[in-house]
Amino acid sequence: MGLSLDRSAVEGRRQASHSFIAAAGAFAFLRDNVAMKASMGSSTTVDMSVECAGMLERLMLAQAQECVFENTIAKGSTPGVCAKISRQAGIYYEEALAALNVAPLNYHFDKGWLAHVQLKAALFYAEACYRYGMELHDKEEIAEEIARLKSGISALSEAKKTSPKGAAQQLLDAINKLEANLNQNLARAVKENDRVYLMRVPQASSLAPLPAFSLVKPMPMNDVLDASKEKMFASLVPDNSAKALSRYTEMVDDVIRSQAERLQRGSELARVRLREMDLPDSILALEGNLTLPMALKEDVEAVQVCGGPAGLEAELQQLKDLKRVNQELLVQTEELLQKEATEDSQFRSQFGTRWTRPQSSTLTKNLQDRLNRFAANLKQAAESDARIERSVRDHSALMSILDRHPIESALPTLARPIMSLDANEDAIAGALKQSLRQLEGLGAQRAGLEDMLKEMKRKDDILPKLMTSTGSHEDLFRKEIAKYDHICEEIAQNLEAQEQLLLQIQTQNEDFASIFNLEDYKASRERIYKQIEAAISKYREIKENINEGLKFYVTLQDAITNVKQQCSDFVMTRNIQCREMMDEVQRQISGLSFQDNKGSNGYNYTSVPQSHQVPRSNPQPPTDPANMPNAVRPQTPTYHPPQQPAMAGNPQQPTMPGYTQNPPPYGPPQQPTPPYHLQASGPPYPPPQHQQQPPPNHEYGQPAYPGWRGPYYNAPPQQPAPPQQPGSMPRPPYTVPSPYHPPHHQSGYYRQ
Repeated sequence: MGLSLDRSAVEGRRQASHSFIAAAGAFAFLRDNVAMKASMGSSTTVDMSVECAGMLERLMLAQAQECVFENTIAKGSTPGVCAKISRQAGIYYEEALAALNVAPLNYHFDKGWLAHVQLKAALFYAEACYRYGMELHDKEEIAEEIARLKSGISALSEAKKTSPKGAAQQLLDAINKLEANLNQNLARAVKENDRVYLMRVPQASSLAPLPAFSLVKPMPMNDVLDASKEKMFASLVPDNSAKALSRYTEMVDDVIRSQAERLQRGSELARVRLREMDLPDSILALEGNLTLPMALKEDVEAVQVCGGPAGLEAELQQLKDLKRVNQELLVQTEELLQKEATEDSQFRSQFGTRWTRPQSSTLTKNLQDRLNRFAANLKQAAESDARIERSVRDHSALMSILDRHPIESALPTLARPIMSLDANEDAIAGALKQSLRQLEGLGAQRAGLEDMLKEMKRKDDILPKLMTSTGSHEDLFRKEIAKYDHICEEIAQNLEAQEQLLLQIQTQNEDFASIFNLEDYKASRERIYKQIEAAISKYREIKENINEGLKFYVTLQDAITNVKQQCSDFVMTRNIQCREMMDEVQRQISGLSFQDNKGSNGYNYTSVPQSHQVPRSNPQPPTDPANMPNAVRPQTPTYHPPQQPAMAGNPQQPTMPGYTQNPPPYGPPQQPTPPYHLQASGPPYPPPQHQQQPPPNHEYGQPAYPGWRGPYYNAPPQQPAPPQQPGSMPRPPYTVPSPYHPPHHQSGYYRQ
C-alpha cells in the first residue's frame, strides 16, 4: 500500500508513512512471536527467520522516515531539522544493509536489493551532510562545513563504485543531483575560506557523528490482532431478511419522497402568490428599502465599474488626442515628400539637362496614394467622432441615471396618502407585515419537517427486529411505518395554515394597495426600470463605438508611422544621390573651363568626341564682363550658380579671362547610367523650370547649392509627371487641407 500511494502530495506521503509504519509493526510482531518460535525447530526457512523479519522491519522504518523527510522538506523546515531526520533514515537503511550482508541473508536476496539499500544509505547520509552544511554555513563555521561536504561526496562516490548493478534509474538521478549540489556548496565554501576565513579544515575522522532524530516507530499489533473485540459474522444477514429489509426501505423512501414533494409544492405556491401581489417589495418600498431586479442590478454595476456615463468624456478626449497624433504624423510625412520635391525642382531648374535623375513625382506616386487614403480615412473618422460626441450630448440626460450611487436612489418611493379620512394606514400596513412574518415562519417550519424526515430515515434500522421476528413481516412494516405518520400530519397542517394565511394576505394587500395608491407606484417604478434599461443599452452602444474608434486610430497610427519611415528612407537616399550628382556636375563644369583656358594659350588637346559635341547653330553674342556671373577659373574649380536663371535649351556658358566672346558651346559629357535604371518611352524628364533660386546653403561639406536636402526612396519607375508651370510648387500628396483641424463636434460610428 505504501508503494502504491501518490507521494507527490502531502496527504499521499502521510498515508504512505502510516502504511510503512504498520508494515514495520507487522514484521516486528513476526520477529518477536512467530519467527522466534519457528526458529526452535529444524524446518524453518530463511524468510521466516528472526534475521529476515528484523531486516524487513528496519527497511520499512527507513521508508517511513523517508516519507517524513520529504514532508519536512515540503514544509520548509530548517536545515538542521532536515539533517537530523535524513540522518535517521540513513541509519535505518544502514542497519538493513548490515543484515543483508551477513549470514543467513547474504545468499538469499538478489543484488538489486543490496544495490538499492546501499545507495539509499549513502544518499541519506550525504543528504544529512548537505543539510547540516547549510546550517554550518549560516553559523559561519566554514571549516567544518567543508569537511562535512567532502564526507558526503566521498560516501556517494564510494557507494556508486562498490554497489552492485541493478539500482533504479530514478535513484541514480537523485544521487547525481545531490552530488552536484554538494560540489557546488563545497566550491563556494572553499572559495570563502581561502579569501576570508582562512580556517584549518579538520579531518573527517575527527568529526562528531551527525545528530539523528527518529519520527517513526513500529505500530503495535496487539490491539490490531485482538479478536475478542470483533463481532464475528455481524454483517451476515439471511436472504429472506435481506429481501424484507429492502422492501421496507422502499416503503420509507416512498413516504419521504411524497412528503418532500408536498413541501416543495407548498413553498413554490407561496412564492408565486406573493409575486402576483408584488409582496414583499411594496412593503419594502414603504419602508425605504428599495431593490432592483437582480439581472438589472448586475447590468448597472457592470456599467458603473467601467466608469459610467461620466467616464465617456475622458474616452472622447482620448479619441481626440489619438486623432491629433495621426494628423500630425500625416502632415510631417507629407512635408518630407513636399520638401524633397521642391529641392529637386530647384536643382532641375538651375542645372537644366545636366540634372538627369528622375523627378520626385515619378517615384513617390505609391507613397502619395497611400497618404491620400490615410487622409480620407481620417476625414471619415472625424465624422464618426462627431456622431459619437453628438450622441453622448443628446443622451446625457438619459444616461445620467446610471451615475446614481446607489442606483436604488433613482427608484420612486411609496408615499403615504396626503389626506386620510380614518388614519388607519399604519394599522393596515402593520397587519400585512404581521401576516408576511407568519408566512415566513410556516416556510421555516416546512424546512424543519423535511430535515426531521431525513433524520428519522437515517436512524430507522429494523434489521434486528426482522432477525428476531417470527410473525408476518407485513404487520411489522405497518407498525414501523406508522412512525412517520405524525410528521406527515404536521406537514398537512402546515400547508393548510399557509393556504388560509395566503387568502388573508390577499385581502389585506387589496386594502393596502387601495390606500397607498399602489398602482401608480408600480407604473412609476416600471417607467424607471425601462429608463435604466434604455440608458444601459445606449451606454453600451456608445462604449462599443468609442472602443472601435480607439482601435481604428491605434491601427492607423501604426500604418502612418510605417509610411513615414519609408518616406524618411526615400529622402535619405535621394540626398545621397543629390550629393553624387552635384559632384558630377561640378566636375563637368570645371573640365569645360579648363579646356577653354588651355585652348586660348595655344595648346593643342584632344578634341571632344563627336558624340559629345553640340552644333554651334546658335552662338551667343558677346557678353559684357560687368554683367557676367562669377567666372569659373582653373585655379578654383568650384562652381558658383549664376545670378540669373539660364534659358531652357541655351544654357549659359562660363566665361574665360582674356576673351571678349563666349567660348564655343560644348555639350555636357555623357552621364553614367544612374543606379535605379529608370526607363521611359517618352521624354525621360520634364524640361527645367525657370524660377528664382534661394540663397545657397552649406550642407554635407559641399559648395553651397540652393535647397539641397532630402532622402531618396527606390520606388519602381513611374511615367514622368507633366511639367509644372514656372514658379509653381509641387502639389501635395493629397487634397485634404493641411494641417487637419478636427471638427468642432466629433462623434459617430466607425462601421464602414
